[in-house]
Amino acid sequence: MEFGANLKKEFPLDSSWTNLNHGSFGTVPKTILLKQREYQDKALSCPDQFMWFEYPRLVEESRAAVAELVQAPLENLVLLGNATEGLSTVFRSLHWESDDVILHFSTIYDITKKAIEFTIDHHAGKVSTQQIHIEYPIEDEDILSRFKEAVETVNAASKTPRICVFDLVSSQPAGLFPWQAMVKACKELGILSMVDAAQGVGMVKLNLAEVDPDFLVSSCHKWLFVPHSCSIFYVPRRNQHLLTSTLATSRGYLSIDQRASAPTSDLSKYFVKNFEFVGTKDVSAWLTVKDAIAYRRDVLGGEENIMQYLTTLNKDGSKRIAERLGTCVLENAKGTLTNCALSNIALPVWLGMKGDGAKETDTVLPPEEINSAMEWMLGTVLYHYKTSMPLFLIGNRFFVRISAQVYLGLEDYDYAADTIEGIVKGLKEKVYLKPS
Repeated sequence: MEFGANLKKEFPLDSSWTNLNHGSFGTVPKTILLKQREYQDKALSCPDQFMWFEYPRLVEESRAAVAELVQAPLENLVLLGNATEGLSTVFRSLHWESDDVILHFSTIYDITKKAIEFTIDHHAGKVSTQQIHIEYPIEDEDILSRFKEAVETVNAASKTPRICVFDLVSSQPAGLFPWQAMVKACKELGILSMVDAAQGVGMVKLNLAEVDPDFLVSSCHKWLFVPHSCSIFYVPRRNQHLLTSTLATSRGYLSIDQRASAPTSDLSKYFVKNFEFVGTKDVSAWLTVKDAIAYRRDVLGGEENIMQYLTTLNKDGSKRIAERLGTCVLENAKGTLTNCALSNIALPVWLGMKGDGAKETDTVLPPEEINSAMEWMLGTVLYHYKTSMPLFLIGNRFFVRISAQVYLGLEDYDYAADTIEGIVKGLKEKVYLKPS
Protein backbone atom coordinates (compact mmCIF):
# COMPACT_ATOMS: atom_id res chain seq x y z
CA MET A 1 0.00 0.00 0.00
CA GLU A 2 1.29 3.47 -0.89
CA PHE A 3 2.40 5.55 2.08
CA GLY A 4 1.17 9.08 2.72
CA ALA A 5 -2.31 10.57 2.42
CA ASN A 6 -3.64 7.35 0.91
CA LEU A 7 -3.16 5.64 4.29
CA LYS A 8 -5.05 8.14 6.43
CA LYS A 9 -8.32 6.34 5.81
CA GLU A 10 -6.82 3.27 7.50
CA PHE A 11 -6.60 5.13 10.82
CA PRO A 12 -9.40 6.51 13.04
CA LEU A 13 -8.09 10.08 12.79
CA ASP A 14 -10.56 12.93 12.54
CA SER A 15 -10.65 14.21 8.97
CA SER A 16 -9.89 17.73 10.23
CA TRP A 17 -6.88 16.66 12.30
CA THR A 18 -3.27 16.59 11.04
CA ASN A 19 -1.43 14.20 13.34
CA LEU A 20 2.10 15.64 13.56
CA ASN A 21 2.72 14.34 17.09
CA HIS A 22 2.44 10.57 16.68
CA GLY A 23 5.45 10.13 18.96
CA SER A 24 3.55 11.13 22.09
CA PHE A 25 0.49 8.91 22.02
CA GLY A 26 0.46 7.03 18.71
CA THR A 27 -2.63 5.89 16.88
CA VAL A 28 -3.83 2.53 15.59
CA PRO A 29 -5.12 1.14 12.28
CA LYS A 30 -8.84 0.49 12.35
CA THR A 31 -8.31 -3.21 11.68
CA ILE A 32 -6.23 -3.51 14.86
CA LEU A 33 -8.94 -1.78 16.88
CA LEU A 34 -11.39 -4.36 15.57
CA LYS A 35 -9.07 -7.16 16.66
CA GLN A 36 -8.84 -5.62 20.12
CA ARG A 37 -12.62 -5.49 20.28
CA GLU A 38 -12.75 -9.20 19.40
CA TYR A 39 -10.47 -10.04 22.31
CA GLN A 40 -12.51 -7.86 24.66
CA ASP A 41 -15.72 -9.55 23.53
CA LYS A 42 -14.21 -13.00 24.12
CA ALA A 43 -13.03 -11.98 27.57
CA LEU A 44 -16.54 -10.84 28.48
CA SER A 45 -18.51 -13.64 26.83
CA CYS A 46 -16.86 -16.57 28.66
CA PRO A 47 -14.66 -14.89 31.27
CA ASP A 48 -13.25 -17.93 33.06
CA GLN A 49 -12.64 -19.92 29.92
CA PHE A 50 -10.89 -16.98 28.29
CA MET A 51 -8.76 -15.83 31.24
CA TRP A 52 -7.65 -19.28 32.38
CA PHE A 53 -7.08 -20.98 29.04
CA GLU A 54 -7.17 -18.67 26.01
CA TYR A 55 -5.45 -15.60 27.43
CA PRO A 56 -2.14 -17.34 28.35
CA ARG A 57 -1.88 -18.76 24.83
CA LEU A 58 -2.70 -15.46 23.15
CA VAL A 59 -0.29 -13.38 25.23
CA GLU A 60 2.41 -15.97 24.56
CA GLU A 61 1.82 -15.56 20.82
CA SER A 62 2.22 -11.79 21.10
CA ARG A 63 5.36 -12.15 23.19
CA ALA A 64 6.80 -14.52 20.60
CA ALA A 65 5.95 -12.18 17.71
CA VAL A 66 7.54 -9.10 19.26
CA ALA A 67 10.53 -11.07 20.58
CA GLU A 68 11.26 -12.16 17.02
CA LEU A 69 10.83 -8.58 15.81
CA VAL A 70 13.36 -7.13 18.28
CA GLN A 71 15.57 -10.25 18.08
CA ALA A 72 15.37 -11.11 21.77
CA PRO A 73 15.25 -14.54 23.43
CA LEU A 74 11.62 -15.17 24.33
CA GLU A 75 12.48 -15.94 27.96
CA ASN A 76 13.96 -12.43 28.32
CA LEU A 77 10.92 -10.45 27.22
CA VAL A 78 7.56 -9.76 28.87
CA LEU A 79 4.74 -7.26 28.28
CA LEU A 80 3.78 -4.34 30.51
CA GLY A 81 1.25 -1.52 30.45
CA ASN A 82 3.81 1.21 29.73
CA ALA A 83 7.51 2.03 29.85
CA THR A 84 7.20 3.89 33.16
CA GLU A 85 5.96 0.71 34.82
CA GLY A 86 9.10 -1.13 33.72
CA LEU A 87 11.43 1.61 34.88
CA SER A 88 9.71 1.78 38.27
CA THR A 89 9.88 -2.02 38.59
CA VAL A 90 13.67 -1.86 38.27
CA PHE A 91 14.15 1.06 40.67
CA ARG A 92 11.89 -0.45 43.33
CA SER A 93 13.31 -3.96 43.02
CA LEU A 94 17.04 -3.31 43.23
CA HIS A 95 18.62 -3.66 46.67
CA TRP A 96 20.45 -0.39 47.05
CA GLU A 97 23.72 -0.28 48.94
CA SER A 98 25.23 2.66 50.77
CA ASP A 99 26.69 5.26 48.37
CA ASP A 100 25.07 3.79 45.23
CA VAL A 101 24.61 6.38 42.48
CA ILE A 102 22.06 6.47 39.64
CA LEU A 103 23.47 8.24 36.60
CA HIS A 104 21.24 9.90 34.02
CA PHE A 105 21.48 12.53 31.30
CA SER A 106 19.95 16.01 31.44
CA THR A 107 17.64 15.03 28.56
CA ILE A 108 15.91 12.41 30.72
CA TYR A 109 12.14 12.09 30.32
CA ASP A 110 10.45 13.94 33.17
CA ILE A 111 8.47 10.94 34.50
CA THR A 112 11.61 8.79 34.50
CA LYS A 113 13.33 11.47 36.55
CA LYS A 114 10.43 11.37 39.01
CA ALA A 115 10.94 7.62 39.42
CA ILE A 116 14.58 8.28 40.31
CA GLU A 117 13.58 11.01 42.76
CA PHE A 118 11.16 8.62 44.47
CA THR A 119 13.92 6.02 44.76
CA ILE A 120 16.26 8.54 46.36
CA ASP A 121 13.57 9.72 48.78
CA HIS A 122 12.49 6.18 49.69
CA HIS A 123 16.05 5.01 50.30
CA ALA A 124 17.23 8.19 51.99
CA GLY A 125 20.96 8.15 52.67
CA LYS A 126 21.65 5.06 50.57
CA VAL A 127 21.35 6.17 46.98
CA SER A 128 21.91 9.45 45.15
CA THR A 129 21.92 10.64 41.56
CA GLN A 130 24.46 12.18 39.20
CA GLN A 131 23.16 14.15 36.22
CA ILE A 132 25.25 14.21 33.04
CA HIS A 133 24.65 17.52 31.32
CA ILE A 134 24.51 17.56 27.52
CA GLU A 135 23.42 20.24 25.08
CA TYR A 136 22.12 19.57 21.59
CA PRO A 137 23.38 19.37 18.93
CA ILE A 138 26.05 17.02 20.22
CA GLU A 139 28.18 14.27 18.68
CA ASP A 140 27.77 10.68 19.82
CA GLU A 141 31.37 10.42 20.96
CA ASP A 142 30.95 13.52 23.14
CA ILE A 143 27.99 11.88 24.90
CA LEU A 144 30.12 8.82 25.65
CA SER A 145 32.99 10.99 26.83
CA ARG A 146 30.77 12.89 29.27
CA PHE A 147 29.37 9.63 30.60
CA LYS A 148 32.85 8.30 31.33
CA GLU A 149 33.86 11.58 32.97
CA ALA A 150 30.79 11.35 35.22
CA VAL A 151 31.72 7.80 36.22
CA GLU A 152 35.23 9.00 37.11
CA THR A 153 33.74 11.79 39.22
CA VAL A 154 31.52 9.36 41.12
CA ASN A 155 34.39 6.94 41.70
CA ALA A 156 36.64 9.78 42.89
CA ALA A 157 34.02 10.59 45.53
CA SER A 158 34.30 6.97 46.79
CA LYS A 159 30.78 6.21 45.61
CA THR A 160 29.49 3.41 43.38
CA PRO A 161 28.01 4.16 39.95
CA ARG A 162 25.33 1.44 40.09
CA ILE A 163 23.11 2.07 37.08
CA CYS A 164 22.88 4.51 34.18
CA VAL A 165 19.54 5.46 32.63
CA PHE A 166 19.57 6.72 29.05
CA ASP A 167 17.26 7.01 26.06
CA LEU A 168 17.20 5.16 22.78
CA VAL A 169 15.55 8.17 21.17
CA SER A 170 15.26 11.17 23.45
CA SER A 171 11.97 13.02 23.74
CA GLN A 172 12.65 16.77 23.98
CA PRO A 173 14.74 17.52 22.10
CA ALA A 174 14.19 14.40 20.04
CA GLY A 175 17.23 12.61 18.69
CA LEU A 176 18.68 9.16 18.19
CA PHE A 177 20.90 8.44 21.19
CA PRO A 178 24.09 6.34 20.89
CA TRP A 179 22.41 3.71 23.01
CA GLN A 180 24.31 0.73 21.65
CA ALA A 181 27.66 2.33 22.42
CA MET A 182 26.34 3.36 25.83
CA VAL A 183 25.36 -0.24 26.66
CA LYS A 184 28.85 -1.37 25.68
CA ALA A 185 30.47 1.34 27.81
CA CYS A 186 28.32 0.36 30.80
CA LYS A 187 29.42 -3.26 30.45
CA GLU A 188 33.08 -2.24 30.32
CA LEU A 189 32.71 -0.13 33.46
CA GLY A 190 30.61 -2.65 35.40
CA ILE A 191 27.51 -0.45 35.51
CA LEU A 192 23.95 -1.62 34.90
CA SER A 193 22.37 -0.16 31.76
CA MET A 194 18.71 0.93 31.81
CA VAL A 195 17.52 1.88 28.32
CA ASP A 196 14.40 4.04 28.16
CA ALA A 197 13.36 3.07 24.63
CA ALA A 198 9.77 4.34 24.91
CA GLN A 199 10.47 5.83 21.47
CA GLY A 200 11.90 2.68 19.97
CA VAL A 201 10.16 -0.44 18.76
CA GLY A 202 8.46 0.20 15.41
CA MET A 203 10.66 3.23 14.64
CA VAL A 204 14.24 1.99 15.06
CA LYS A 205 15.60 -1.44 14.18
CA LEU A 206 16.41 -3.38 17.36
CA ASN A 207 18.63 -6.40 17.96
CA LEU A 208 18.43 -6.85 21.71
CA ALA A 209 20.26 -10.17 21.84
CA GLU A 210 23.26 -8.55 20.16
CA VAL A 211 23.30 -5.28 22.14
CA ASP A 212 22.08 -6.99 25.32
CA PRO A 213 21.29 -4.13 27.73
CA ASP A 214 20.68 -4.98 31.37
CA PHE A 215 17.13 -3.57 31.19
CA LEU A 216 15.10 -2.03 28.36
CA VAL A 217 11.54 -0.80 28.04
CA SER A 218 9.82 0.22 24.81
CA SER A 219 6.25 1.34 24.13
CA CYS A 220 4.36 -0.71 21.57
CA HIS A 221 1.53 1.85 21.59
CA LYS A 222 3.74 4.62 20.18
CA TRP A 223 5.24 3.35 16.91
CA LEU A 224 4.17 -0.30 16.56
CA PHE A 225 0.44 0.45 16.00
CA VAL A 226 -0.69 -1.34 19.17
CA PRO A 227 -3.57 0.19 21.20
CA HIS A 228 -2.96 1.80 24.60
CA SER A 229 -1.40 0.52 26.80
CA CYS A 230 1.36 -1.93 25.93
CA SER A 231 5.13 -2.00 26.25
CA ILE A 232 7.88 -4.57 26.07
CA PHE A 233 10.21 -5.16 29.02
CA TYR A 234 13.55 -6.78 28.21
CA VAL A 235 15.47 -8.34 31.09
CA PRO A 236 18.26 -10.84 30.29
CA ARG A 237 18.28 -13.98 32.36
CA ARG A 238 21.32 -12.85 34.38
CA ASN A 239 19.25 -10.01 35.88
CA GLN A 240 15.83 -11.60 36.29
CA HIS A 241 16.56 -12.63 39.87
CA LEU A 242 16.85 -8.92 40.72
CA LEU A 243 13.18 -8.29 39.88
CA THR A 244 11.28 -10.44 42.31
CA SER A 245 7.96 -8.58 42.13
CA THR A 246 5.83 -6.81 39.60
CA LEU A 247 3.92 -3.57 40.29
CA ALA A 248 1.54 -4.55 41.90
CA THR A 249 2.73 -7.91 43.24
CA SER A 250 1.25 -10.77 41.20
CA ARG A 251 0.32 -14.34 42.04
CA GLY A 252 3.57 -15.35 40.38
CA TYR A 253 5.63 -13.88 43.23
CA LEU A 254 8.06 -16.27 44.95
CA SER A 255 9.13 -15.65 48.53
CA ILE A 256 12.82 -15.82 49.44
CA ASP A 257 12.34 -19.34 50.80
CA GLN A 258 10.47 -20.43 47.67
CA ARG A 259 13.17 -19.03 45.39
CA ALA A 260 15.86 -20.79 47.41
CA SER A 261 14.16 -24.16 46.95
CA ALA A 262 13.20 -23.69 43.28
CA PRO A 263 15.37 -25.38 40.63
CA THR A 264 17.73 -22.83 39.07
CA SER A 265 16.64 -23.91 35.61
CA ASP A 266 13.04 -22.88 36.43
CA LEU A 267 13.74 -19.34 37.64
CA SER A 268 13.40 -17.81 34.16
CA LYS A 269 9.99 -19.48 33.82
CA TYR A 270 8.95 -17.88 37.10
CA PHE A 271 10.07 -14.48 35.78
CA VAL A 272 7.75 -14.77 32.78
CA LYS A 273 4.92 -16.16 34.92
CA ASN A 274 5.31 -13.28 37.36
CA PHE A 275 4.56 -10.70 34.65
CA GLU A 276 1.93 -12.71 32.79
CA PHE A 277 -1.05 -11.91 34.99
CA VAL A 278 -0.93 -8.99 37.45
CA GLY A 279 -4.55 -8.95 38.59
CA THR A 280 -7.63 -8.45 36.45
CA LYS A 281 -7.33 -5.58 33.98
CA ASP A 282 -7.96 -4.98 30.31
CA VAL A 283 -4.85 -6.36 28.60
CA SER A 284 -6.52 -6.77 25.21
CA ALA A 285 -3.93 -4.38 23.76
CA TRP A 286 -1.21 -6.91 24.59
CA LEU A 287 -2.98 -9.55 22.54
CA THR A 288 -2.98 -7.33 19.42
CA VAL A 289 0.82 -7.10 19.28
CA LYS A 290 1.07 -10.07 16.92
CA ASP A 291 -1.77 -8.64 14.80
CA ALA A 292 -0.09 -5.23 14.57
CA ILE A 293 3.19 -6.84 13.50
CA ALA A 294 1.34 -8.90 10.89
CA TYR A 295 -0.42 -5.76 9.59
CA ARG A 296 2.89 -3.97 9.26
CA ARG A 297 4.31 -6.93 7.36
CA ASP A 298 1.36 -7.85 5.14
CA VAL A 299 -0.19 -4.43 4.46
CA LEU A 300 2.72 -2.00 4.83
CA GLY A 301 5.51 -4.12 3.42
CA GLY A 302 7.47 -4.85 6.58
CA GLU A 303 9.63 -3.09 9.12
CA GLU A 304 12.49 -2.12 6.82
CA ASN A 305 10.08 -0.54 4.35
CA ILE A 306 8.31 1.40 7.11
CA MET A 307 11.49 2.61 8.81
CA GLN A 308 13.07 3.74 5.56
CA TYR A 309 10.00 5.83 4.78
CA LEU A 310 9.88 7.33 8.27
CA THR A 311 13.55 8.32 8.31
CA THR A 312 13.46 9.77 4.79
CA LEU A 313 10.28 11.75 5.46
CA ASN A 314 11.68 12.93 8.78
CA LYS A 315 14.86 14.29 7.20
CA ASP A 316 13.27 15.73 4.06
CA GLY A 317 10.19 17.14 5.77
CA SER A 318 12.01 18.84 8.64
CA LYS A 319 14.51 20.39 6.21
CA ARG A 320 11.56 21.66 4.14
CA ILE A 321 10.04 23.40 7.17
CA ALA A 322 13.35 24.94 8.23
CA GLU A 323 13.88 26.35 4.74
CA ARG A 324 10.42 27.93 4.85
CA LEU A 325 11.12 29.49 8.23
CA GLY A 326 14.68 30.51 7.42
CA THR A 327 15.96 28.53 10.43
CA CYS A 328 17.58 25.11 10.88
CA VAL A 329 16.98 21.51 11.93
CA LEU A 330 18.66 20.43 15.15
CA GLU A 331 21.35 18.05 13.90
CA ASN A 332 24.93 17.07 14.65
CA ALA A 333 27.86 17.01 12.23
CA LYS A 334 27.42 13.34 11.34
CA GLY A 335 23.65 13.60 10.85
CA THR A 336 22.80 10.87 13.36
CA LEU A 337 20.24 12.73 15.48
CA THR A 338 17.56 12.51 12.78
CA ASN A 339 18.15 8.82 11.94
CA CYS A 340 14.70 8.13 13.35
CA ALA A 341 11.19 9.50 12.88
CA LEU A 342 11.47 12.59 15.10
CA SER A 343 13.08 15.95 14.43
CA ASN A 344 13.36 19.37 16.03
CA ILE A 345 13.03 22.55 13.98
CA ALA A 346 14.17 25.92 15.26
CA LEU A 347 11.66 28.77 15.25
CA PRO A 348 12.55 32.38 14.48
CA VAL A 349 11.49 33.10 18.06
CA TRP A 350 13.67 33.73 21.12
CA LEU A 351 13.08 34.24 24.82
CA GLY A 352 14.55 37.34 26.42
CA MET A 353 17.20 38.07 23.82
CA LYS A 354 18.43 36.82 20.47
CA GLY A 355 21.21 34.28 20.30
CA ASP A 356 23.73 33.07 17.75
CA GLY A 357 22.33 32.74 14.26
CA ALA A 358 19.41 35.09 14.88
CA LYS A 359 18.08 37.25 12.08
CA GLU A 360 16.93 40.84 12.25
CA THR A 361 13.35 39.76 11.55
CA ASP A 362 13.27 37.18 14.40
CA THR A 363 10.85 37.69 17.27
CA VAL A 364 11.87 38.06 20.92
CA LEU A 365 9.40 37.26 23.72
CA PRO A 366 9.83 39.09 27.04
CA PRO A 367 10.29 36.51 29.85
CA GLU A 368 7.38 37.98 31.81
CA GLU A 369 5.04 37.16 28.89
CA ILE A 370 6.09 33.53 28.45
CA ASN A 371 3.15 31.93 30.29
CA SER A 372 0.54 33.89 28.33
CA ALA A 373 2.36 33.25 25.06
CA MET A 374 2.71 29.51 25.66
CA GLU A 375 -0.95 29.14 26.62
CA TRP A 376 -2.01 31.00 23.48
CA MET A 377 0.32 28.98 21.24
CA LEU A 378 -0.86 25.65 22.61
CA GLY A 379 -4.54 26.51 22.31
CA THR A 380 -4.16 27.99 18.83
CA VAL A 381 -2.24 25.01 17.46
CA LEU A 382 -4.69 22.50 18.94
CA TYR A 383 -8.02 24.18 18.30
CA HIS A 384 -7.47 26.53 15.36
CA TYR A 385 -4.93 24.61 13.28
CA LYS A 386 -6.14 21.19 14.47
CA THR A 387 -2.72 19.67 15.00
CA SER A 388 -0.05 19.30 17.68
CA MET A 389 3.67 19.98 17.77
CA PRO A 390 5.46 19.90 21.15
CA LEU A 391 7.06 23.29 21.74
CA PHE A 392 10.12 23.73 23.95
CA LEU A 393 13.24 25.80 24.56
CA ILE A 394 16.85 24.90 23.91
CA GLY A 395 18.78 27.66 25.57
CA ASN A 396 16.67 30.68 24.80
CA ARG A 397 15.44 29.57 21.37
CA PHE A 398 12.08 27.95 20.67
CA PHE A 399 11.88 24.63 18.82
CA VAL A 400 9.05 22.35 17.71
CA ARG A 401 9.19 18.57 17.49
CA ILE A 402 7.49 16.79 14.58
CA SER A 403 6.84 13.08 14.10
CA ALA A 404 6.99 11.37 10.72
CA GLN A 405 4.52 8.56 10.08
CA VAL A 406 3.36 6.38 7.22
CA TYR A 407 0.07 8.29 6.82
CA LEU A 408 1.92 11.62 6.41
CA GLY A 409 3.60 13.16 3.37
CA LEU A 410 5.54 16.31 2.54
CA GLU A 411 2.27 18.20 2.15
CA ASP A 412 1.69 17.69 5.87
CA TYR A 413 5.06 19.26 6.59
CA ASP A 414 3.96 22.20 4.44
CA TYR A 415 0.91 22.46 6.68
CA ALA A 416 3.19 22.39 9.71
CA ALA A 417 5.15 25.29 8.22
CA ASP A 418 1.88 27.18 7.58
CA THR A 419 0.89 26.61 11.19
CA ILE A 420 4.23 27.79 12.56
CA GLU A 421 4.19 30.89 10.35
CA GLY A 422 0.71 31.70 11.67
CA ILE A 423 1.93 31.29 15.25
CA VAL A 424 4.99 33.47 14.65
CA LYS A 425 2.80 36.18 13.11
CA GLY A 426 0.55 36.09 16.19
CA LEU A 427 3.54 36.37 18.51
CA LYS A 428 4.84 39.39 16.60
CA GLU A 429 1.45 41.04 16.96
CA LYS A 430 1.25 39.96 20.64
CA VAL A 431 -2.19 38.45 20.08
CA TYR A 432 -1.75 36.52 23.34
CA LEU A 433 -2.03 39.78 25.30
CA LYS A 434 -5.26 40.87 23.64
CA PRO A 435 -8.68 40.09 25.17
CA SER A 436 -10.20 36.96 23.64
